[in-house]
Amino acid sequence: MSVVAQIVLALASVAVLLGLMAVVRRGARAMGLGAEVQRKLVHVGTGLYALVLPWIFPDRWPVYMLIGLTLLVMVALRLPRFAKGIGGALHGVERSSYGDFLLAVSVGLCFFLADGQALLYVLPLAVLTLADAAAALVGTRYATRLYNVEDGHKSLEGTAAFFAVTLVLSILCLVGFTDLPVANVLALALMVTGFGTLVEAQSWRGFDNLFLPLGLLLFLSVHLESSLLELIVLAVIFLIALLGFHAVGARVGLSGHASRVYVVAMFLVLAVTAPQNAVLPALVLCAHVWARVQAPGRDTYGDLDVAAALALISFGWLAVGNAVGASAIGFYGLTAMGLCMGLSVIALRGYVPWIILISLGLFALREAVVMLNPALSNWAEPLGVVAGVSLVFIAGLPLILPGMFARDRVMKMTAMSLVFPVISYVYMVLGGAV
Repeated sequence: MSVVAQIVLALASVAVLLGLMAVVRRGARAMGLGAEVQRKLVHVGTGLYALVLPWIFPDRWPVYMLIGLTLLVMVALRLPRFAKGIGGALHGVERSSYGDFLLAVSVGLCFFLADGQALLYVLPLAVLTLADAAAALVGTRYATRLYNVEDGHKSLEGTAAFFAVTLVLSILCLVGFTDLPVANVLALALMVTGFGTLVEAQSWRGFDNLFLPLGLLLFLSVHLESSLLELIVLAVIFLIALLGFHAVGARVGLSGHASRVYVVAMFLVLAVTAPQNAVLPALVLCAHVWARVQAPGRDTYGDLDVAAALALISFGWLAVGNAVGASAIGFYGLTAMGLCMGLSVIALRGYVPWIILISLGLFALREAVVMLNPALSNWAEPLGVVAGVSLVFIAGLPLILPGMFARDRVMKMTAMSLVFPVISYVYMVLGGAV
């Protein structure tokens, strides 16, 4: 297929997406379908189309072009001019959601990270598309037993439907795309199903559209060849962590929902990096809880947003490292260190001696982690100067402008913690350090 033909096909795909939304919107008005049903119909249509993208486009670049165009369309549809019309098929729900953006981002990241491996691309997106739709359909129609999440409620019936569909999809894909022993297929299918169901059940503001497919992809990429015993041990550790976070979270005022999300976040972090590189991200969660107790903010989803921030920087640095071909794990550590520092400063409420002590401790901890990492990961070291400047910057701003972090503290701190790691990574890559 020629370059021109692929460009035309990508543009036509965007037109088909808009046509689907228009049809759903018009049909919904005629049949009295609610906003949530409309959104799920568009979700299923786009998800099914995304599943066949590797077989439609012979080259990879048109897929990224298509995803970029789709994101631009998603932004445009949130404008007041379109939000009440065709955009209502996606944005008519009352709750705040980033699901449309995150779905497009997930397709792109899955396509990139799967690197041509059909199982790693198809299974995560099939679960997101079909199991999620089944949960919504059953939950909307047959829900009788509800449980609360941060932005509303879900039903046990919907969760059970998600579990059943995910289990079937997992077995079919593992049998169809691998030659693993039956026992391993069943163990992996059960773990994929259990993890996926937990993520979907604890989702908020559409973040399951990101966490679910990427979490499954990373889990499969790391553990597809694991032995049956290793899978059983991993399942036991995950269960213990879930119960432990729930017990500890209750003592510090975390909801059960937030505690389970923290387990999911750490599970995702451990799926993409070695245990020593998960220490600083784990401390970020602790620092957030500390700041929440000592200096409560006015964020509705603060307990959950910190988990989202960790997952986003994990996936982001993983994708950047893979794309550039230069490991970004050291810069990921810098980012986590900075986020932990910023939240700790908020918790200390301007007490400078302890701020200095914690900054020195975080600096030393990052250096220790670097020593445990392989040489390939440490290609950009030493980064001590970057770490020191980043710590001073992140500690100084909350001291000078404490009111700046009364709202959206996690989002602002995450942006601040990325400044110097991103600048230094770009400089070193462009400067030929690799």
